[in-house]
Amino acid sequence: MTFRLTQLILISVLLANSAVAGDWLQFRGPNGSGISADEASVPKTWSPKENIKWKTAVPGAGVSSPIVVGDRVFVTCYTGYGMDRGNPGNIEDLKRHIVCFDRNSGSIEWNRAVDAVQPEDPFTGMGVPAHGYASHTPISDGERVYVFFGKTGAIAFDLDGNQLWKKGVGTESDPRLWGSSSSPVLYKDTLIVTASAESQAVVGLDTKTGEERWRQEAAGLDNVWGTPVLVKVSEDLTELVLGVPYEIWGFNPDNGKLRWYCQAMETDQFNSSVVASDGVVYAIEGRGGGSIAVRAGGKGDVTESEVVWSGRDSSRFGTPVVFKNRLYYFSNGVVHCIDARTRDRVYRGRLTRDSSSSRESNDDRRRDRRRGVRGGFEGFGRGGGTDYSSPVIADNKLYYVRRNGDTFVLGIDEEFEQLAVNRVTEDSESFAATPAVSNGQIFIRSSEQLYCIALE
Repeated sequence: MTFRLTQLILISVLLANSAVAGDWLQFRGPNGSGISADEASVPKTWSPKENIKWKTAVPGAGVSSPIVVGDRVFVTCYTGYGMDRGNPGNIEDLKRHIVCFDRNSGSIEWNRAVDAVQPEDPFTGMGVPAHGYASHTPISDGERVYVFFGKTGAIAFDLDGNQLWKKGVGTESDPRLWGSSSSPVLYKDTLIVTASAESQAVVGLDTKTGEERWRQEAAGLDNVWGTPVLVKVSEDLTELVLGVPYEIWGFNPDNGKLRWYCQAMETDQFNSSVVASDGVVYAIEGRGGGSIAVRAGGKGDVTESEVVWSGRDSSRFGTPVVFKNRLYYFSNGVVHCIDARTRDRVYRGRLTRDSSSSRESNDDRRRDRRRGVRGGFEGFGRGGGTDYSSPVIADNKLYYVRRNGDTFVLGIDEEFEQLAVNRVTEDSESFAATPAVSNGQIFIRSSEQLYCIALE
């Protein structure tokens, strides 16, 4: 082999690896960690007139998060029904969409609509109006993009929008008729779907054909809205871990069998997702409060043997992020930082629009109430009290989007430091999705728009 050919091969490998590293392929990025592996600089400040590369209207409502695959950005949404509580329309007209955007220009490359399998949960009560019918974030293996649309099932598309297969995983409803929101994950060539509401099951599907490989059913999966995480225990052992009411469960992702479980927080529903770091799984819930850290890799009941610590921390819907042995979570406009190894408090700080003040003004609260009530979602933007987004870390900074659209940028250190608070718009839009970060760009999705933020 000539020196020149060796050089070309090496360059090709490096380019391929950098492209993979820059992708944000699932909910909360690499393995659901919320941490970007990119070394590119990410904007600290922006406004409607600064560092907004583009914005494009999303052709429907939804709270799912964007993902990034090479030069494409994917978002799901829904149309036809449930856009207005006062006049939701005809549920038979409900359609779900997977939309592909060009990451460089923001233009829509393709939009595929899928008819909803009926009967669907109606747009009434507390649950469905809070998040709608497009709450599951898509996932990609770099060759295909997979979506989970609840009762309508899991669907695979190639990157050009051609449907490859569709597979139903259940058509039941959770007891509260609150819909579902758990996002799929990928393990080897298996798409893992948490069909908690649809069939009280976790289901493994063949990524190439959609055929069912395994199914784990349990009544304890009722009232689960979080997304599981894959935990690499050793070179030979990877586990799928999921938070359920009252417990944490660890599965074998090859066959869906339950490996271990432990008693956790006293909550009859699990809204957030678990997160893992160095073989330890962390969970913080808001329904009644509660937090736990448990070592993966055990067998049977590990409550006494593998629980590292437990406490009364509470974060409602958002998932925490673990970085350099510190765990960050948000609750009611306050950021909490604790030592991930001991649960000792590192700091607690209130998010403010004025970095010199520790309290929001009455004008701030009135502005919150005016914002974010469009897009068909009851209660969006009411002072940011019900924030759905989860924090992400990029370029050694922490980013957190509140329901009213305020995005807070914090320093990563042992003391609270608010670096900036930014907005992409002054319009009344609701923000419930978690941002995606890729190659120096931040993608933020609202109830109406997809925004790309980058250094000008």
